[in-house]
Amino acid sequence: MTLRDAQVGQTVKVLKLQGTGPVKRRIMDMGITKGQVIKVIRVAPLGDPMEITVRGYELSVRKADAEMIDVELVEEA
Repeated sequence: MTLRDAQVGQTVKVLKLQGTGPVKRRIMDMGITKGQVIKVIRVAPLGDPMEITVRGYELSVRKADAEMIDVELVEEA
């Protein structure tokens, strides 16, 4: 599952970052790294961009970038 597949309100954990070079660097510069927990806040009507929370910061992620982030759902208590 990728971040692109996550639904609004879901919390996910990053398993792996796809891509290489500047694309991967851009994702990592946003604070999205392996093991990081991300919450999906909202998604634009056409799916681009996605609004997420990472490390307490709200960020916008493009659809193409979200497809390069492999995630798993986190069970909320």
